[in-house]
Amino acid sequence: MFASNRYLLRGIRLLQVVTRNFNMVRKVLPVKKTVSTDAKSEASEENNDTSKSTGAFAFHDSPIGGVSTNQNGHIDWSDSFHGLGQASFSKQTNDILLAPIEDEDIEIKPDGLLYLPEIKYRRILNKAFGPGGWGLAPRTETYITPKQVSREYALICEGRLVSVARGEQDYFGGEEKLTTALEGCKSNALMRCCKDLGIASELWDPSFIRKWKKKYCDEAFAEHVVTKKKKKLWKLKTNSFDYPYKAC
Repeated sequence: MFASNRYLLRGIRLLQVVTRNFNMVRKVLPVKKTVSTDAKSEASEENNDTSKSTGAFAFHDSPIGGVSTNQNGHIDWSDSFHGLGQASFSKQTNDILLAPIEDEDIEIKPDGLLYLPEIKYRRILNKAFGPGGWGLAPRTETYITPKQVSREYALICEGRLVSVARGEQDYFGGEEKLTTALEGCKSNALMRCCKDLGIASELWDPSFIRKWKKKYCDEAFAEHVVTKKKKKLWKLKTNSFDYPYKAC
């Protein structure tokens, strides 16, 4: 009788140990949770709310998808690099693209940045490839924030990709100014793409910039007509300061 009681007590203790170990394992192991459809929907709404809080959104104007390789005469320029670096253009074309720009075509911004007006780039491309021999193809949707728009474009010349660049343009005055900003964004991308063709490469040469500024520009103090604040600005020697600034 005493022997059977002893075995019974051992069995109870063993059961207690097993139960205690099982509970410890259950506390340590991670619990896998199944994400419900409602939870996914809430997460999506949360992402949308984050986008709304920053004021940024996509314009949902991405290019129509297709095949990235040539098929039946069609190339999807939204992701294709067809013809990139395949061969040089003709000598006649290269001479036009690499020709030095005229000094009178260059402009300067008040902060001292030299630039070539966008229409000049288009005229050089038209002269080199002919109207219709080149174009800009959008590669992404337009990304819009409360103060800026941006979009990536590809420059296509004679049926092959030459360069890819993201254009940007600041805007003020609300959504009614978006159309003009989108056009400015495209022009900015064109200017950046043209760097790869060597067009107006002097404008990125520090030595040329210093000499041109010394010869054609002045840096002087100007006064803001409204705030009366004064600051140093750049201008062409032949021009006066633009509104809202005037010479001190």
